[in-house]
Amino acid sequence: MISVTDLRNGIFFEYNKGNIYTVLSYEHIKMGRGSANIKVKVKNIKTGAVVEKGFINGARVKKVTVLKREMQYLYKDNQSAYFMNNKTFDQVAVPLKLIDQEKYLKEGVSFSISFLDDCPLVIDFPPKMEFLVSETGPGIRGNSASNLYKDAVLENGLKTRVPLFVNIGDKVRIDTRTGAYTQKA
Repeated sequence: MISVTDLRNGIFFEYNKGNIYTVLSYEHIKMGRGSANIKVKVKNIKTGAVVEKGFINGARVKKVTVLKREMQYLYKDNQSAYFMNNKTFDQVAVPLKLIDQEKYLKEGVSFSISFLDDCPLVIDFPPKMEFLVSETGPGIRGNSASNLYKDAVLENGLKTRVPLFVNIGDKVRIDTRTGAYTQKA
């Protein structure tokens, strides 16, 4: 058991009859003379629902120990995505319902996967990934005082906005949390 004051982003815990949650954000609130309250935004691993939970300062939850492994993405079918452990060459099928950002899966890229008793829970995506621009309009320059952007479609089908100097065939770095262009690769 751990105190709710020890909950931080990325920690897994069990609460309410075996439901496993991961912490997305943590906030400690102290109001006047009363006791402190802890507000956490959590994601239920089984259902995928994101909810806010409130705890009083002295509450305790059961910590769940997970094992993280670096695994290389191979391919996917209608139900699962398949990953390979680079050291043992074991393959693991991860149900697509567990993958929030399926559009960022790219063959050959390694991802950190959290396991509980050899059952995959969560895939951690790198904050930035490189993709090839497959479609975009021409970069027409004009009188501008600020940065101008145009629409582009990446190799994974993601639509984003890129600067005018980016052309078809260029590699760009995309923020996987927001889907926004960050820089040319």
